[in-house]
Amino acid sequence: MKRYFNTRIAIALAGIVTLVSACADADQVFDEIQADVTRGAILRGLDIVSEELAINTVDGGIVDGEFFEVVIQEQDQQSGDLLSSVDVYLSFSDNTDGATDTSKAEIQHETIAADSFAKDEFGLPRYTYTITAETMQSALGVADSDIEGGDSFGIRFVLNLTDGRSFTNAQNSGTITGSFFSSPFLYNATVVCPPIAPTPGTWTIVQNDSYGDSWNGASLDVTIDGETTSYAHPDGSTTTFEFDVPDGAAAIQIVYVSGDFDEENTYTVTSANGMVVLEDGPNPVIGTLFDFCLPLDL
Repeated sequence: MKRYFNTRIAIALAGIVTLVSACADADQVFDEIQADVTRGAILRGLDIVSEELAINTVDGGIVDGEFFEVVIQEQDQQSGDLLSSVDVYLSFSDNTDGATDTSKAEIQHETIAADSFAKDEFGLPRYTYTITAETMQSALGVADSDIEGGDSFGIRFVLNLTDGRSFTNAQNSGTITGSFFSSPFLYNATVVCPPIAPTPGTWTIVQNDSYGDSWNGASLDVTIDGETTSYAHPDGSTTTFEFDVPDGAAAIQIVYVSGDFDEENTYTVTSANGMVVLEDGPNPVIGTLFDFCLPLDL
């Protein structure tokens, strides 16, 4: 009987040794895999302070003192220690109909050094980037006569790390641009002017999702005379919303709010007179979209 129990104990101990050895081998394989994993970096947009440039309806051009400003925060696998610099690129898009396209190709405008960033309360590098409309016009060679309501300036960031890697909107996915990471790298400063009265009646929004589920946190926010309603595709491939613009309404604003998978989202907005006033996607432009300056009955 004693010999029987000793045999069982020996077998159990052998099993434990084998198990420990197998776990150790698995840990070694896991460590080897993790050693080869390369993590990226993001440039989170914490707050877009100013993204609209008011047009001078009397003299033309943009009102003096108008600017674009965004608060950005860098994050990498070493909590910001890999930050080397951020390059700033500018462009101009002529979004209005006309005989001449006054768009300007993208140029590299400046570089923000790592020591210009300051550590925030989370221990991550943070920087407030500000650029005036006048500076953007001068850098790109955009004349006052080239600018109309609905045109926009593009501000694109390229994040450079000390290990030689760079990140920008070309590597973006919906997860990066969405509500948590909020790292689009590319922003638009839109030229706007005093609002025109929108056509009263029933307007229509059609939202599509190529994957067939919800907009995953994205929405179109419609503000009529200061009252805002959010419209977000709930499920399936297509959703149609309707909203009423009352007679006598003075202003309407439509804003695209980013979600987790913007590359799946498309939409159209049709006014009460049947005119498609907005149409975008996939990866719709984030921010204020509606053009107040179109010389049309919208």
